[in-house]
Amino acid sequence: MRERLSGLTINEATEYDIRTGWNTPVKHVWNMIKRDHEAVFGAAPKLGNSASVVVRYAEEGDSCPAWAEGFCFQFADGEEGSVLHIIGRDELGVIYGLLHYSHTVLGVDPFWFWAELPPARRDAIEVPAVPYESVKPKVRYRGWFVNDEVCLIGWKEQYPPTEEVWAPVFEALLRCGGNMVIPGTDLPKTGIHAKLAAEMGLWLTHHHAEPLGAEMFLRAFPGKQASYKEHPELFEQLWREAIKHQKNDKIVWVLSFRGQGDKPFWENDPAFDTPEKRGELISSVVQKQYDMIAEQVDQPVCSMAMYGEIAELYKQGHIQVPDGVIKMWADNGYGKMVSRRHGNLNLRVPALPEIGDEGKNGVYYHVTFHDLQASNHLTLFPSPAQLIIDELGDAFAAGASEYLLVNSGNILPHLFTLDLCAKLWQDGAADADTQLYSFVERFYSSEQESIIRLYQDYAANTIQYGPNADDRAGDEFYHHPARMIVGHWLQGRKDTDSRLIWAAGAGSFLEQVRWFRQKAEQAIPGWEQLLKQGLAVADRLTDVEHNRLTVQLLVQIELHLSGCKGLASICSAYESFHAEQYPQAFIHASNAVWNYKAGQAALDRAATGQWENFYRADWLTNIANTVDHCETARKFLRLQGDSPDMFLWYKEYLMPETEKHIYLENTHRNPLPDDELARMLEAKFNGSTN
Repeated sequence: MRERLSGLTINEATEYDIRTGWNTPVKHVWNMIKRDHEAVFGAAPKLGNSASVVVRYAEEGDSCPAWAEGFCFQFADGEEGSVLHIIGRDELGVIYGLLHYSHTVLGVDPFWFWAELPPARRDAIEVPAVPYESVKPKVRYRGWFVNDEVCLIGWKEQYPPTEEVWAPVFEALLRCGGNMVIPGTDLPKTGIHAKLAAEMGLWLTHHHAEPLGAEMFLRAFPGKQASYKEHPELFEQLWREAIKHQKNDKIVWVLSFRGQGDKPFWENDPAFDTPEKRGELISSVVQKQYDMIAEQVDQPVCSMAMYGEIAELYKQGHIQVPDGVIKMWADNGYGKMVSRRHGNLNLRVPALPEIGDEGKNGVYYHVTFHDLQASNHLTLFPSPAQLIIDELGDAFAAGASEYLLVNSGNILPHLFTLDLCAKLWQDGAADADTQLYSFVERFYSSEQESIIRLYQDYAANTIQYGPNADDRAGDEFYHHPARMIVGHWLQGRKDTDSRLIWAAGAGSFLEQVRWFRQKAEQAIPGWEQLLKQGLAVADRLTDVEHNRLTVQLLVQIELHLSGCKGLASICSAYESFHAEQYPQAFIHASNAVWNYKAGQAALDRAATGQWENFYRADWLTNIANTVDHCETARKFLRLQGDSPDMFLWYKEYLMPETEKHIYLENTHRNPLPDDELARMLEAKFNGSTN
């Protein structure tokens, strides 16, 4: 019997032998390992031919898994003891093997950068000589769509974002076992994002509105009608250029045909006025795209988004998908695998392959979303984690497990849900409590149970605005409807605001406003209590972990609380205005300004250290825009009763009675600022406006 090998010691002096060659992806992952090794041991690792750690591709006789991206750890005798061989089946196998070493041996967390969690310093690490073989992931193509990434765009001065911004994104994705990315939304082709992702070993894929990753038609040919019927040669020119540019990279090609600006193409081409005509054109275009790729790429990997109108036409039998193409099914933006809401239309048509559907299927899934209604952009997924587990589990059970693209947004606010999705694309299943405990335990050395409850209570406190389990509000719920309310109001309209029917129904505008106020007011106590609990927990943590909890969770609780208060206040302002109680309306509008500004202040407090300026490009939720709307409303309200001298309310409500009849105008006409007047009026009315 062969004598069992002893383990080996990894320390500052450990040498590595990289036998894979030094292509660009290997250089990138080696730079990660060098940084990790130095962070743990205080010195950079050495390269040598008599190393304790050997990195190589699989050879005959190795027990390395046979599938793509497989890797293993094997141990062999060396001149000075055991040698660890990190063996990859292919390039990504080598990358995953090294990152598994980084995580399990050096102790580097997949989200070390985003959680500000450096590995612990060590003098030496003992590694037992226990072989390891990687487990085949449940999902073949798995990754992130870095979408609505305005915080990443605004974080640093340079535009488009540089490697400083993108490298931590792609590194975290690789450390989570992802292999595919859409690196941003409609960024300039001159940016480094796609090139860097490819250089780091990732597969690239495309937005469904940009088939084949081609230039948008109207950007390339301004002034021409974006009609494939009229200009097929121009569309095909763009596709051909895109194929030529990307044919040597690892691409999951997206076949699609939607209109400019991510909408149905027949909005630009009304001649296609029946489902049959629309489906026939989409089918022919997709087949053309597939054939063009196949001419230049051997065994291309292709996908087609079953999104919006395309899914509907496919289920009606009007669209034919080429053999071997992965059909991508999308959730509604709130985690439920049904069709998304468009304005007030919410059909909730199931968005999964039907029983007997042939071919390969996958999922495009949102843990963050931007829809101008109730989505979560700056804050965590608003429903319990179990919803994600159930929905993706059902998708996998329906055969949609070839592909999982997760909308990752700006990464930083969404670490828990991204971690959960990584567990699901690897194992195909997860336990919500176990996963949350594992997540919290990695980031906090104490108070784990209390922090777990904060995460659980977070989802329990989000506003349930509709009858479905996924009808739960993210941060945009407090801002987009509020701005619509102010705009409708100040335009002098009293009719139903059609933009709010999706949530508040088709009653009068006043009834719609009252609906939003009641929803916001009902949620305030829960958020106040959760913030109080969160602050108490944070005070019991170390300074580093206090900051981590603030950045990861407390700021999001504050955004919900300040948003609820701001929305309730601006709705109350309109109700008081409707009752012609103008000073009271002015006070409510002022409270709206102050409450929304509290949300801005929370973002500012979280944007410290390496996160300085991270939220300055808050252009989607756009708290500053909401503040401006509320400022405009209160100035409008002051004009109702305090104009033209901005002194009448002071005289009527605040001036001592003994002064009202004897004051001299030339000494009492300095108008109070809005904030000061509002606070004085509020104190005078002593809470009667509540």
